[in-house]
Amino acid sequence: MNQQARPENASLWSRLWRQPRSRWLVGIPVGGLLLFLVGVLFWGGFNWALELSNTETFCVSCHEMRAFIYPEYQETVHYSNRTGVRASCPDCHVPHEYGPKLARKVRATNELYHKIVGTVDTQEKFEAERRTMAERVWKSMKATDSRECRNCHEFRHMDPEKQERVSARRHERGFKEGETCIDCHKGIAHHLPQGYEEEQESQQATQ
Repeated sequence: MNQQARPENASLWSRLWRQPRSRWLVGIPVGGLLLFLVGVLFWGGFNWALELSNTETFCVSCHEMRAFIYPEYQETVHYSNRTGVRASCPDCHVPHEYGPKLARKVRATNELYHKIVGTVDTQEKFEAERRTMAERVWKSMKATDSRECRNCHEFRHMDPEKQERVSARRHERGFKEGETCIDCHKGIAHHLPQGYEEEQESQQATQ
């Protein structure tokens, strides 16, 4: 029986391998084209979702941002000014470069968890966590040399002659000493944590 089975098996494999070459010649490029189209659709959809989540409308779509943060931002020069140039939420909080932007989006998934568990879903909870959240953002901006600030405010493009004397001196001294935008401009778009200014003044007085 083994002698009879071998020819049958051999015949089966022979039939499989003797398929017309035309099927392979057509199937390989068609399969490759389908894979390419699937890749394009996936990449396009991924980037569409990435950019959709990178809009101010998306940022203020949750209760916490819309009720606690957005009204503060609307009071600042970044929202309304004489030139009409506005820096929106993503402009300050999301890198423009693709790699850092993607990394920021990945880290932002942690915020979804806090949204689900309601970490800052009331004004009282938010104020209790404001200092922690603010310091996390300040630390991140300090680590990148205020990268997002510099998308609009680059020191080498500043004209000291058009600035107030105090501002011009502070900018020149600060950058010479290795400071970055966020070192002096905390609270530029949002309220500072309660007691933070008094704490800083007290520290400066003792130095």
